[in-house]
Amino acid sequence: MLTNGKNRKTLAGNVKDVFRLIQSIPSPKAEPFKQWLAKVGYERMQEINDPSLSMDRARENWQKMGRSEKWIQQRMTGQETRNKLTDYWKESGVKKQDEFAFLTNIIHKEWTNLTVKEHKNLKGLKTQNLRDHMSEAELIFTALAELSTRQIASSEEAKGLDENASASKKGGSVAKNARKELESKTGKSVITEENFLPPSKKKKK
Repeated sequence: MLTNGKNRKTLAGNVKDVFRLIQSIPSPKAEPFKQWLAKVGYERMQEINDPSLSMDRARENWQKMGRSEKWIQQRMTGQETRNKLTDYWKESGVKKQDEFAFLTNIIHKEWTNLTVKEHKNLKGLKTQNLRDHMSEAELIFTALAELSTRQIASSEEAKGLDENASASKKGGSVAKNARKELESKTGKSVITEENFLPPSKKKKK
C-alpha cells in the first residue's frame, strides 16, 4: 500500500523470473541486457562442455579483484577438495542442498568455533561468498577440514546424513587441533575479520 492509502499491483520474482521478464521486453532500451544475457548463457554452455573454462574465468575475476596468484591457487585447490567431498556425500546418500549446508556448518563450527553465518558476520559480509574473503590460512585450514572429513567418512564407509555428520565433526576436529597448534606457536589467530570488500563496503569500526 502506498502512503496515500491506495493499493498498487507490484511484480515480484526471483532472479530467473526477472531475467525472463527482461527477455520479453520489446523496447530497444532492453537490448543491451538481452545481449548480456545471451553472452552469459553462451559462456555457461561452454563451461558445461568444458568445465575447465569456469575455473579460468574464476581466475580472471579474482585477478581483476587484486588477489595474489598464491591466494588464487589456494582458493582453487580448496574448491577441488570441496568438490571431492560433495561428490562423496552425493554417492553416500546425501542429496539435498540443505543437508550439504548442514554438514558444511558442522565442519566449519568444529574447526573455527564459529558457524558459517557467524564467520561471515565477523568479516562484515552479507551476500558474499565467505571463501572468497578468507585469508590464505583460513583457506588452507578449511581445505584440511574438508579433506579430513572425506577421508574419515570414506574409511568409515559413512552413509546417510547422520553418519556423515559424525565424520564431519571428526574431520573438523583434525583442522581445529592443527589450528590451535599453529596459534600456540605464532601467538596469532588463524580466524580473522579481514576481507576483500571495497573500502566503502567495509564494516565500520
